[in-house]
Amino acid sequence: MSIERRPVHVISALLAGLVSLALLAAPSAARQAPAPPGATPAERAREQAQPTPTEGIQQILEEEEDVLSGEGYTYDPGNRRDPFKSLLAGPERTQFKGPRPEGIPGLLIDEIDLTGIFRTSRGWVAQVKAANQAKSYLLKPGDQLYDGDVVSISKDEVVFKQTVQDPTALKPFREVVKKLNPA
Repeated sequence: MSIERRPVHVISALLAGLVSLALLAAPSAARQAPAPPGATPAERAREQAQPTPTEGIQQILEEEEDVLSGEGYTYDPGNRRDPFKSLLAGPERTQFKGPRPEGIPGLLIDEIDLTGIFRTSRGWVAQVKAANQAKSYLLKPGDQLYDGDVVSISKDEVVFKQTVQDPTALKPFREVVKKLNPA
């Protein structure tokens, strides 16, 4: 999950405040007397080791840039619900990575229509047609689709196991049944 970006006017106000703080602190740093000529080397090293206000401002600005670029802090919800998303909003559409392959591995369960079921010597075979393609495909139990697989085929229905990418769901999949002649 990415961090929400701050508006430009908030960042510019923050920078203006830091610059004015640096200008106020600079005269007080200049008023400090340098180490006396008879000071020990430890006292001189201690004086040189103290950071100037502009170094502190530069460090703050670098940390702010890291956060805004997404490098400073990230939130990984794991298998938990994202606490920054509204409970009232519905689940988002499933986002899959990469381009969809050709043929059966590129079919989405929600996009196919069951057009026929046939009994062969090896068992039941389902004929499906994708809504966005002119081709039809033959599915058998165990075939992998883009967002799930075929669990079983009977004389009047096909059962799919669809992968669900919702961290609030109890199971990472859902069962989808497509009937040959829906009543």
